[in-house]
Amino acid sequence: MASTSSTPLSISSSSSLIDAKASRLSAVASPQCVSLPTLPPPPVQPRNRPWKAAAYCRKIARNVMTMATGEAPVAVASTDLPEIVKTVQEAWDKVEDKYAVSSVVVAGGVALWGSAGFISAIERLPLIPGVLELAGIGYTGWFAYKNLVFKPDREALIAKIKDTYKEVIGSS
Repeated sequence: MASTSSTPLSISSSSSLIDAKASRLSAVASPQCVSLPTLPPPPVQPRNRPWKAAAYCRKIARNVMTMATGEAPVAVASTDLPEIVKTVQEAWDKVEDKYAVSSVVVAGGVALWGSAGFISAIERLPLIPGVLELAGIGYTGWFAYKNLVFKPDREALIAKIKDTYKEVIGSS
């Protein structure tokens, strides 16, 4: 059995990974490597002061900083929105009854939350998850035998999937 050894990696300013052994050998020749110091362990605190732990974490987060080696930071354009956001905004502007759409979205969220609770309640019952798993395995086997084993059945299934796809998307 081959033994594997993991070597720590460091990140250079050009966002490529460099082997740590190679960076030690050529650290003088390559000023692009940036190494971060290890963080100190958190201090032991009494359990009645959780706000101190949060303040300590914020202090560490402020102190963690890396410096690039002379490269200018990449400017991020804040006015460019992703294409999906623009599409959603255009679709929302076209909606006439925004109250009804908002109500349907909220009702869908509540239904999703309720169904997740219902499924987790069923999952906690001792016998039902095993029975439902067996039913799923049985149905999968039946579907595969009925639609995937023989060539004419496969072709019929593929034709049905393509027809349904054309109905949903629309033929163009």
